[in-house]
Amino acid sequence: MLNQNSLFGHFACFTAYLIFGLNIVVCKDLTSSGAISPIALFTLRSLGAGTLFWIISLFQPKQRVEKGDFPKIFAASILGFFLTQMFFLLAISHITPMDCSIITSLSPVYTMFIAAYALKEPLSAQKIGGVVLSLCGIIYLILNSVTSSSVAQTTPLGVVLMIGNSLSFSLYLGIFKPIISKYSVVTFMKWIFLFATLLALPFSAKEIASLNFAALPAEYLAELAFLIICATFITYFLIPVGQKILRPTLVSMYSYVQPIVAIVVSIYVGMDTLSWQKVVAAVTVFAGVAIVSYSRSKSKDNSQA
Repeated sequence: MLNQNSLFGHFACFTAYLIFGLNIVVCKDLTSSGAISPIALFTLRSLGAGTLFWIISLFQPKQRVEKGDFPKIFAASILGFFLTQMFFLLAISHITPMDCSIITSLSPVYTMFIAAYALKEPLSAQKIGGVVLSLCGIIYLILNSVTSSSVAQTTPLGVVLMIGNSLSFSLYLGIFKPIISKYSVVTFMKWIFLFATLLALPFSAKEIASLNFAALPAEYLAELAFLIICATFITYFLIPVGQKILRPTLVSMYSYVQPIVAIVVSIYVGMDTLSWQKVVAAVTVFAGVAIVSYSRSKSKDNSQA
């Protein structure tokens, strides 16, 4: 029987990855319009979400951050938000939502290698087989991608950038888990977004200052608000909450909600099409990830027996 605390953890992870799935489609639509560059969009998301976290922190008990932890938080900001989001925003113009969602499902595989290195978790033949199977799926997707720069099609560059996105976020979760658990979500995230904003401003301040928000269509303003409030502030609040309550294996399993949502919505709005090559690639990638995840769960169950 799940207790109330566990139910909230499940709700937090499901909601976060549901929003992440919608985020792929919304980002694709907004960046394809050319109204806002990727670096300017990143800065607005970071500045908006960071401001919300700092406002909330004013109404919570003050939590002091140790001086020695600031370099770690700065590094976490670079890896977990700046690089992760920049890879994603640069990739989204070169990849379809469906292909993007297929690649993001590889995160549990990356986590396996990080755990093997950082936590000395053993690599079994089953895990390695799952990784190889997923890799074959990605290679097949790359070989069937076009070389055109059309935003309606996937290019090899888009695939590579999205792999960088997933790998950066997996490294962030694996390397910085101790410090994530050390501080409250609000305290940790307000500094993460502050550092990320300071990193991006030198490259985007001029564009943001000259951006005429009043001239932007209402649809784009609504999408921008969704990306700042829902896809950045709410998701980056909910994921650490889920991590504090649920086992890592359970948290990683919710990442499969993201591709399902992105694929269904993108096909529904006519932003993507379903082809047999994509079905083959998706089945191969998901099968490999499932093998790895099952192996990890089985290993954990045996260790607890």
